[in-house]
Amino acid sequence: MESCLQVSKNYRHFCLYRKILIQYIRRRNLASPIWNALLLKKCGSSKVRLEPTMEGWIVPPPKQPEKSREELRTEREEKVKWLIRHGFLRSERIKNAMLKVPREDFIPPSYKDYAYLEVPLPLPGENATISCPHSYPLFYEPLGLDRGHKFLEVGLGSGYGTALAREVVGNEGLVVSVEIDPLTFEFAKGNLDIAGYHDIMLVRKDGGLGYPEMSPYDRICVTAACEEVPSPLMEQLEIGGKLIAPITEYGVQTLVLFEKEEKEVKQKAICAVLYVFLRGEYGVKRGENG
Repeated sequence: MESCLQVSKNYRHFCLYRKILIQYIRRRNLASPIWNALLLKKCGSSKVRLEPTMEGWIVPPPKQPEKSREELRTEREEKVKWLIRHGFLRSERIKNAMLKVPREDFIPPSYKDYAYLEVPLPLPGENATISCPHSYPLFYEPLGLDRGHKFLEVGLGSGYGTALAREVVGNEGLVVSVEIDPLTFEFAKGNLDIAGYHDIMLVRKDGGLGYPEMSPYDRICVTAACEEVPSPLMEQLEIGGKLIAPITEYGVQTLVLFEKEEKEVKQKAICAVLYVFLRGEYGVKRGENG
């Protein structure tokens, strides 16, 4: 497997330069989300873009929902236009999925009115959140998720991303989602059941172990930060398949796309991100990474 996980020379250089910059930033007490994004730009990747400014990075206060379905539908349409305008959303199938699936139906009632703000929102479970709206095309576009794919999602969350993936892969594809937290799992399962997604395979187990019973997968998405891709996930990825995951190193997370070939795995840094840490056997140990 070591030869399969060979890292390209350019990516090693990228990591070295980034490490030097991180040490400089820490010495000068400059660490912040925007610096995380700037690190990638400083490392010379011409295709890296900054994340949009988050609206405070602070979870808004819970409140009774006031917005109507029509108001939220309008916000959903405007959000899709925003994602297209800012270059996050290009795929017609992903666009149609985001227009069809009501994000507010996958959020706890006291946060529904914030469904289309660019802020993560809390979910039942340990450190569980539903990611910002832009996060879904941010992951799915580089993957090239499309009709007919067999797709493994590590981290079920609210079930929203799972529903989007099901719409994208269609009846010809398959979505398998694995979640370690029992409270998060039950919340998402309830959301998906109510929304009518009964043909998605939901598994409550350590996501880092994947789900070998349905492997190999054409595409794998890891929605929590890890220090390296868990070996079971890479083993379950089809030759020619793609995997995307936030990789954490020296306290900075980078979204990385992996493409598995016969003798190696190619890697491409996408942008700086900020996600909860992966739990379980391959999870990030607290205090060891930032």
